[in-house]
Amino acid sequence: MRPPVAPPGWSRWLVPPAALSIHLSIGQAYAWSVFKPSLESALHLSGTQSALPFQLGIVMLGLSAAFGGTLVERNGPRWAMSVALICFSLGFLISALGAGLEQYWLIVLGYGFVGGIGLGIGYISPVSTLIKWFPDRPGMATGIAIMGFGGGALIASPWSAQMLESFGSGNGGLELAFLVHGLVYAVFMSLGVLLVRVPAGAVPAKGSARPVAAGPQVSAKQAIRTPQFWLLWIVLCMNVTAGIGILEKAAPMITDFFQDSGTPVSVSAAAGFVALLSAANMAGRIGWSSTSDLIGRKNVYRLYLGVGALMYLLIALFGDNSKPLFVVCALVILSFYGGGFATIPAYLKDLFGTYEVGAIHGRLLTAWSLAGVLGPLIVNRIADSQESAGKHGASLYGLSFVIMIGLLVVGFVANEFVRPVAARHHHVPAPRESTDGTDTAADTARGRNQSA
Repeated sequence: MRPPVAPPGWSRWLVPPAALSIHLSIGQAYAWSVFKPSLESALHLSGTQSALPFQLGIVMLGLSAAFGGTLVERNGPRWAMSVALICFSLGFLISALGAGLEQYWLIVLGYGFVGGIGLGIGYISPVSTLIKWFPDRPGMATGIAIMGFGGGALIASPWSAQMLESFGSGNGGLELAFLVHGLVYAVFMSLGVLLVRVPAGAVPAKGSARPVAAGPQVSAKQAIRTPQFWLLWIVLCMNVTAGIGILEKAAPMITDFFQDSGTPVSVSAAAGFVALLSAANMAGRIGWSSTSDLIGRKNVYRLYLGVGALMYLLIALFGDNSKPLFVVCALVILSFYGGGFATIPAYLKDLFGTYEVGAIHGRLLTAWSLAGVLGPLIVNRIADSQESAGKHGASLYGLSFVIMIGLLVVGFVANEFVRPVAARHHHVPAPRESTDGTDTAADTARGRNQSA
């Protein structure tokens, strides 16, 4: 399958809306915590159990991005967006069936497994196409798409909360809410499928040589053999774990923190808090990644990990005494979470070059898969055990916040060990053959120079 090529006169400004239609839709994953209270009451689940669909979805996001990246590049953005549409919407429809039949495993299968594949393929589907359309502004172009994923919950959180309020929070209400989500997102994502095009010349003719970029270049196969890849894997995993631990349980967490105060947090206010976190997540993807162009990738990750640990410490010590302090610290943590996602492709490009940076990025997103399990598991499992021990309120989260601080410190140390990639890992292109089967002199010289 060849990707659709834009006809003469096609406006490149139609491509960002196509990307946004996909990323704003799959970004709904960040609003999962709005469903948690209804799931727990309707199906008699613990906090740990109600987190499972979200956790599995993030696992499948990382795995499908890592293993599906080659197919996305081969078949083009329209194919990838179509797969994302089908899987993501079908995941909601299967979840609706599970809610109606009171079969929780169907919700896990639908939203987590099937929908998670849609998350991963949809996440990587428009990025390389946007770079091709905007070679003069690649940071802005990729920032648009990644910002859209971070901002998906800004729309989905109040929308989902209103839907549950209108339909009811029981099985029937969940069934209708999941059904409406699946159908509406299918229509909205189809706009991206119809609009997306690749620029003329972006699809090379069959058998044409692949251009080799200047500077150090490392293949995806070789990159995973370097310590730099695994150090960045740790850095991303720790930063994502810290952010996703709050994000997945945001609505019940703020309610628990202030349930004994004079002004407890209402359900609608908790949903508004989730939307605020989404806005911070979205703003961080543009703001902090742009800052990294000025202060460097390593320095901005020092900020994410070091100041992030400080924010967690402030919440653990004083969060239940001040709503503004709790909200501000959580917003800063989520801005670092989003910024980490937006900055990591540039960090990879700095270290490994552009030769196969997309494939390297896909492999690195397996760190997101682990973090998607680790963060919610830490927060929910500890909160469940503390609740069983008779504790309530902010005391449910104290130990999990201490663990998050420790993980951020681990990430900070890993970032300090990142160094330029050794020359032995650099890719040397195979010389092209001339029509009579001999290497051309220019190609041989190029390979000799790169080897040196």
